[in-house]
Amino acid sequence: MALPGSVARLCCLAGRTVNFISARQRPKIVLWTAGRLFITSPANTNSKSKFGPFADLQFRLDEKTAHSSLDLFKKDTGVIYRMLGLDPSHTQDNPERFRDWAVVFGDEKITGGRHYWEVTVKRSQEFRVGVAEALMSRDDCVGTSSSSWVFGYAQRKWFAMTNNKIVPVTLVGKADRVGILLDFEAATLGLVDIEKRKIVHSIRGRFKIPLCPAFGLWDGELLTHSGLTEPEGLEG
Repeated sequence: MALPGSVARLCCLAGRTVNFISARQRPKIVLWTAGRLFITSPANTNSKSKFGPFADLQFRLDEKTAHSSLDLFKKDTGVIYRMLGLDPSHTQDNPERFRDWAVVFGDEKITGGRHYWEVTVKRSQEFRVGVAEALMSRDDCVGTSSSSWVFGYAQRKWFAMTNNKIVPVTLVGKADRVGILLDFEAATLGLVDIEKRKIVHSIRGRFKIPLCPAFGLWDGELLTHSGLTEPEGLEG
């Protein structure tokens, strides 16, 4: 059963400052498509391995982890929040499933390298996007534990959050889509303003392998776009 909105929002509202740093630049090529901003990119021939320093991370959302209030669509690249949700007894019993919070993970595990993906967020007013340890407790919400690092949007404000500590993030307003840049070796997670091609904030973390893309959703829907290279000329 989905949690009431007032209870879910409590997960957003406590905290203190986390440290921000800039991510390094590395020119790459990105191709933009029309329509609903589904983005593709050519394969990177310089990749040393699937998750090497120059690999393009490709993932779908993992139904086995999805809370009962979340439905996946568009071949498991999108997630929609159902206000009432499904009766938990009607979902497959799986120890990987989030039990108390509307969270879902991506289905790929990250053990190193630098990776970029995007999320269309225009159809939601309360969400979180980032990364979490694959073995994170399924009783926690992303952002409330020391094993997750996220950027969120709630009450018309952006914030960064880890270990239940939050700090405001200054953006130019509600974006239609945002980019996420993970640099595992530098231990940073960056929020990217796609239109300006700029990293607006970065969180320093203490990452333990493996990590997964992580998403929390309390209204509307999100669409994920993976398999991307960094935008050329990305500023930090």
